[in-house]
Amino acid sequence: MMITDGHIRQKSNVSGGAVMSELSELIRSRKSVRTFDGNPLSVDDREKLRQYIFNIGNPFGIQVEFVLLDADEYGLSSPVINGEKLYVAGKVKKLPYADVAFGYSFERLVLYAWSLGIGTTWIGGTMKREIFEKAAGLKEGEMMPCVSPLGYPAKKRSVREMLMRRGVGADKRMPAEKLFFDGMFDAPLCGEKKEAVSELIDMVRWAPSAVNKQPWRIIVEDDRYHFYEKKGNGYVSDATGDLQKIDVGIALCHFVMGLEEQGKKPEVMVADPGIRTPDGVEYIATVQ
Repeated sequence: MMITDGHIRQKSNVSGGAVMSELSELIRSRKSVRTFDGNPLSVDDREKLRQYIFNIGNPFGIQVEFVLLDADEYGLSSPVINGEKLYVAGKVKKLPYADVAFGYSFERLVLYAWSLGIGTTWIGGTMKREIFEKAAGLKEGEMMPCVSPLGYPAKKRSVREMLMRRGVGADKRMPAEKLFFDGMFDAPLCGEKKEAVSELIDMVRWAPSAVNKQPWRIIVEDDRYHFYEKKGNGYVSDATGDLQKIDVGIALCHFVMGLEEQGKKPEVMVADPGIRTPDGVEYIATVQ
């Protein structure tokens, strides 16, 4: 499974079961990795990553800068990570929609890395932030919402990692009817409309999110898909921005990549449709 120029080829399930795209398989197989085998990336894999990160864009036209950082050289570590040799930090200017753009771009990197067999995990808090920010060369007016280790997964997860995954229910996801709606928030998407976008729904459902809160909500209206953030408490800071907006950016990335894989050319716009929303729900963007 290899992402090429932001796209993944479609392939059939030769066993005769349901057809699953390579992107679907990549998304479903990718897990956060916190235990690495201790080996540095191969020269070839590191060069592929280096070239890829310079070409990652997002629909909002906001530049997200990625910096590869050797853990030993800069004294970088995290108490929840073992065996890492390399990190990637993402920086973005503090602009409207920077959080969403960051999530979108960083997830493209995460999926590309996984297509090479390289593990990652989003880290926003369990690190000495000032050391990472200095190593990444963070400037005034910028934020570094998250970093990630980059490495080859160990054959066996650590006990701490298994407990962390169990604690947040990392292998569970909300049912589609709690995330996708038909024209309004009190009408879960169902029937033929749901079936028509079933694979896209699955790609969105399996997007990673902070403590697995899955804060995205999508209203389907003809050929438009309106993305919203269902807000929780404690996810916003000056250092990270709005972590749940980053999560919506991740889900948006999966959705757009899924449409691209189908040969479509989705347009992402900010045009609030004026649909009545429940308390604590904020419009983010629309895919057409």
